[in-house]
Amino acid sequence: QVQLVESGGGLVQAGGSLRLSCAASGTIFRLNIMGWYHQAPGEQRKMVATITSGGSTNYADSVKGRFTISRDNAKNTVFLQMNSLKPEDTAVYYCWLAQAADPNSDARGYWGRGTLVTVSS
Repeated sequence: QVQLVESGGGLVQAGGSLRLSCAASGTIFRLNIMGWYHQAPGEQRKMVATITSGGSTNYADSVKGRFTISRDNAKNTVFLQMNSLKPEDTAVYYCWLAQAADPNSDARGYWGRGTLVTVSS
């Protein structure tokens, strides 16, 4: 099993910054992908950014140039630096990890409980 614990959410004014952290524990395989999704009230959960264990990143168009995802493989931790925050970034942010035991096995995904980010105008 894998447990994901997020931290770093809170209230910030538009234009401000926040840094989210997510620590993974349990059985973590060397090759995996971690990331952040967000879900605003009444909307579906959407991908914000992902990063592979090799460091390849992917971002939603809405956050490119403002958010940076990074990770510490030794500590199984992923970070999301959020700059130039906008009111429309307000959402619950969920940490996500997907991994497979080997290339022939199906990947399994895990979610954290989420941390609320509120951006005031």
